[in-house]
Amino acid sequence: MVEQTVITEDEAALYDRQIRLWGLDAQRRLRAARVLLIGVRGLGAEVSKNIVLAGVKSLTLLDHTKVTEEDACSNFLVARADVGKNRAECSLDRTQLLNPMVEVSADSEDVGGKPDDFFKNFDVICALCCKPSELFRINKICSENKIKFYCGDVFGYYGYMFSDLGFHEYAEEVQKKVATSSASSQQDGEPATKKAKTEEIETVTVKNSAQFTRFKDALDVDWKTSENVKKVKRTPSAYFIMKVLLQFMENKDRRPQVSSVSEDSKLLSTLKSEVLEQVGVNSDLIDDEFASKCFAELSPVCAIVGGVLGQEIIKAVSHKDAPHNNFFFYNGVEGSGLVDKIGS
Repeated sequence: MVEQTVITEDEAALYDRQIRLWGLDAQRRLRAARVLLIGVRGLGAEVSKNIVLAGVKSLTLLDHTKVTEEDACSNFLVARADVGKNRAECSLDRTQLLNPMVEVSADSEDVGGKPDDFFKNFDVICALCCKPSELFRINKICSENKIKFYCGDVFGYYGYMFSDLGFHEYAEEVQKKVATSSASSQQDGEPATKKAKTEEIETVTVKNSAQFTRFKDALDVDWKTSENVKKVKRTPSAYFIMKVLLQFMENKDRRPQVSSVSEDSKLLSTLKSEVLEQVGVNSDLIDDEFASKCFAELSPVCAIVGGVLGQEIIKAVSHKDAPHNNFFFYNGVEGSGLVDKIGS
């Protein structure tokens, strides 16, 4: 659990607008939070920016991959001259410049080689651009050690984020009707008229809680049951597209690439049929053109998903406002963003 810390005068001046928005206690919790961000591509750059500007204690950028030409489309933390160099190390300086009061560090090792104890050094872990087996492992460690877990990714026009906060308590402001009464006074000594009852709207802060599920359980839903068959039409198609893309990453140990767009598009179409048949969903749920829209990271999609993800981390750490439980999906083809709770 994140402990509160002291806010210095310089920090109070820097975070003045935020403190006015969500309060000093919430800012103290943020100032104590140690965050690990895995995967510093376009989405990772957006998330890094948002949480560093919010004023966390520390941010560790973990990524063993190298900067590519494609990064110029969405990753503003690296330069074209950085192509071929480690992505985390190249993102360090520009991330630090966003807020000198946050401790920013880079780790160029592969997350797959990290021991379990490594992850216990953090209060929040945000895993991006990882294949499912890596996400399942990290989520399990987080769940067992009460670490807030987030994951997400952007594939072309599609993006998602997922959160598992375990049992999470938070405060939120709600509007409440308050009964009042008024009476007109008499100046001539006669009794006051009968009191008139009225209602006023008052904003009050209440405590709430939410229970989250693990990422593996949210993916391993049996859509063939009578209960879930009714939910399919209400479930965003981006959920099933995400399942196909995650299966691609697990099989190929990489993302769909622009350099092999023809080959990868065919494989995605094949995987679509296999994945949807496996979970018991009609293949018509995803159109045949989806595969051509899953390549590269589009900066507007990164900005939207990264904005939501960053805000959710801030909400969870500060214990302010109801968190999204548990998915947010963005479909750039339809121009829609939806929050949905999937899994038991």
